[in-house]
Amino acid sequence: MNKGVYIASNDAESGKSILAIGLTNALLRHKPKVGYFRPVIDDTLGDKTDNHINTILSYFSLDMEYDDAYGCSMTQLIKQWNNNKKEDILETIITKYKNLEERFDFVVVEGSDFSHFSSIIELDLNILIAKNLSIPVIIISGALNKAMHSFLDSLHLTYDSFVQRDVNVISVIANKVAKENLEIIQEKLEKALPNSVHVNSIPVHEKLKNPTMKELSDYMDAKILFGSELLDRPTGEVEIGAMQLQHFLEHLKEDTVVVTPADREDIVMGSLQANISSNYPSLAGIILSGNMQLSSSVVRLIDGLEKIVPIISVKEPTFNIASQLANVRSHIYATNTKKIRMSIDMFESYVDVERLMEHLDSYQVNKAMTPRMFQYYLVKRAMQQRKHIVLPEGNDDRILRAASKLQELDILDLTILGEPEKVKASIERLNIPFDFDKTSIINPEKSEYLKDFTNTLYELRKHKGLSPATAEDLMRDVSYFGTMMVYKGMADGMVSGAAHTTQHTIRPALQFIKTKPGFSVVSSIFFMCLEDRVSIFGDCAINPNPTAEELSEIAISSADSSTAFGIEPKIAMLSYSSGVSGKGEDVDTVKKATAIVKEKRPDLKIEGPIQYDAAVDRVIGQKKLPNSEVAGQASVLIFPDLNTGNNTYKAVQRETGALAIGPMLQGLNKPINDLSRGCTVDDIFNTVIITAIQAQE
Repeated sequence: MNKGVYIASNDAESGKSILAIGLTNALLRHKPKVGYFRPVIDDTLGDKTDNHINTILSYFSLDMEYDDAYGCSMTQLIKQWNNNKKEDILETIITKYKNLEERFDFVVVEGSDFSHFSSIIELDLNILIAKNLSIPVIIISGALNKAMHSFLDSLHLTYDSFVQRDVNVISVIANKVAKENLEIIQEKLEKALPNSVHVNSIPVHEKLKNPTMKELSDYMDAKILFGSELLDRPTGEVEIGAMQLQHFLEHLKEDTVVVTPADREDIVMGSLQANISSNYPSLAGIILSGNMQLSSSVVRLIDGLEKIVPIISVKEPTFNIASQLANVRSHIYATNTKKIRMSIDMFESYVDVERLMEHLDSYQVNKAMTPRMFQYYLVKRAMQQRKHIVLPEGNDDRILRAASKLQELDILDLTILGEPEKVKASIERLNIPFDFDKTSIINPEKSEYLKDFTNTLYELRKHKGLSPATAEDLMRDVSYFGTMMVYKGMADGMVSGAAHTTQHTIRPALQFIKTKPGFSVVSSIFFMCLEDRVSIFGDCAINPNPTAEELSEIAISSADSSTAFGIEPKIAMLSYSSGVSGKGEDVDTVKKATAIVKEKRPDLKIEGPIQYDAAVDRVIGQKKLPNSEVAGQASVLIFPDLNTGNNTYKAVQRETGALAIGPMLQGLNKPINDLSRGCTVDDIFNTVIITAIQAQE
């Protein structure tokens, strides 16, 4: 069920606020609890808060704290981005959004303000965030002061940019449209965009477009002399009070801002009189320029007027002020309830709200998992049930570094095998935080469990000719000792292989952990975290030349693992040909394996034989297998042999920079997982978390 929507724009003048306010108001009629979130906010000075957040939270009285309503500041983002820590920023944003998603029925997410990066870079940032949050997008773009064709081209390009990255755009809104162009733009957008996209156009509204006297005052750091309670008035044109009064009065229009030197008291009094007169329009306010003060008699006179306008004072010369005012952008802020109500009225009048609500309710969540979302999902899954994992290779620095990170996360328990003195010395040498009260260090050769473990192994393997002496020798080995801890229930799973071969790691498991009922083969998968999706590759570590029956079992195991880890399985049985075009023994094996899977598990979506490009590229997949549910969108890729699988996963990992998590072994009664000897600390960290999740099953 979808629980969020992302508001995105393509420039700083789009008018996102009208959409955020209108949408929040509409959702509160349909959902009991609505939250609000900004992934990135502009930096604020001192104790100031983000205006967007403050406006939404205070006006709608949303039940949430300010700090929960944003992911990071723009300065934090730029610093992390420049230090190649983009993933850390995404993790923070995802975590904070997911916390809100758990608390609220629906969350309105408002994108960045386009005030720092170039438009292209900032658009890419918003696409990346929306994709990682896995929520649909509403695009809003401002048409003010833009040629119609360039506005439409830019809006369509923005739409294409999201869609090409597999982000679902459910609505496009043209904002600040000249009234005479309203119908034309609406028609052109409806014609250019798919029928599934909800299109609306909102006309420009002068009182929303222009800043208030408060915004002008804040921008110029003005001193407020009179009418502080009237600063929320919207402004219109700026008139310089430099000519004689009788000529100046002819230039006054509704909501005019008068700018005049403080010594032109005739202009000040004439403007105030015009504001009172029924023969002249109402003014927005008066700005007094120059480092001068009104006379005491004029101040006393103004104090006695029943109807005045805001009067503010600045030090700059008149014409400097007039040029500055052109740079002031209009915002909607919490105290200006008139503008908020105007925004709601405009949204309700020009957006088909009920249809949009239906669209949001019926939206099918995109089940494609991004790498960062997958890693967030892994941690959340591991937290559901605390498990105990044994790490046999305490003599490896990478194991100790990973253990330190896992201790900090505090979502599982660890045991490390090794000599306690040497492990402690390594921890001191590495200068990493480590709590020895949380993680026990066991030396198998001196362990109190050695005798019991030896006897158990002997009883399990004596029919194979194992002697008591050999059993003791084996049990002094860290792989055997760690595996026996899992067998005995003293640990829920084991991760090894950083300093040992695959055979050394899994041999004990095959000897006495054994395979699950109904499984004849142990296989492996890698979670390949590509730029925009997570794919499962199997088998890339265990079986050199699987038979058709074994290949089918690997496919079924991999599909079940995919489901268990939140990825919808669409299985591609890979070969050097697609469909019925190829011939040969290797292709026949894949065909037979595919048929076995279809017979055993008709619930699974599977295609085979199929080439890699047809499996993952939508265009090629549609050309080669146009009626396939899998072609072009495969999430589980099953390789025909170990040579192909191992080389392919390593090629993809090295050439694309993808994170390869695994291998994760499938088919054993209890989770035992093997690491590559070239593994990184992050590889160990991720594999331990996966093992803990496997142990929950």
